[in-house]
Amino acid sequence: MTSPERPLRADARRNREALLTAAGELLGERGESVQIEEIAARAGVGVGTLYRHFADKDALIAAIVGRRFAAAADLARAAEENQDADEAFTALLTGYLDSVAGDSAFRRALLGPEEPRWEAIAPEKNAFRDVVARIVERAVRAGVLRPDFGTDDFILITRGVMANMDGDEDWRRHLRLQLEGVRPAPRG
Repeated sequence: MTSPERPLRADARRNREALLTAAGELLGERGESVQIEEIAARAGVGVGTLYRHFADKDALIAAIVGRRFAAAADLARAAEENQDADEAFTALLTGYLDSVAGDSAFRRALLGPEEPRWEAIAPEKNAFRDVVARIVERAVRAGVLRPDFGTDDFILITRGVMANMDGDEDWRRHLRLQLEGVRPAPRG
């Protein structure tokens, strides 16, 4: 398996990206029943190349999830720059869900019966969670979220909405209903 500290040669980087893309497509289409050989063939590489990058299918799935969390952390940091706490929270929530709407492999991995090996992607997952926590805390302090809302509630909302992403836009209605539910009750 390739060491994360050592930079990959250009051809190895292309092969790794091709494998991640092929795996994401196939796992998104058919779930974990996809065979390693099918992933390698779709990527245009041999099985040995796949195993040089990933120890097994679990490691490949973890890499797909890790890549999505890394992108989500970038998105969260951009949302955090918004000075308006409500706009920052809304940009984070909707941006994250928009980004995963087309990534059924990621959604299947998160919502499936077995979690990927999170220890392999802990830095990416924790980076995302840290920014989410800061945005949520700021929104609660500003009074735009219920006082009892926490980071775990953000995760519950996103997983609930992801569970309703079935190819149409009804998930957006589900998201609007969720957002209404986490806002503080009007006074009086």
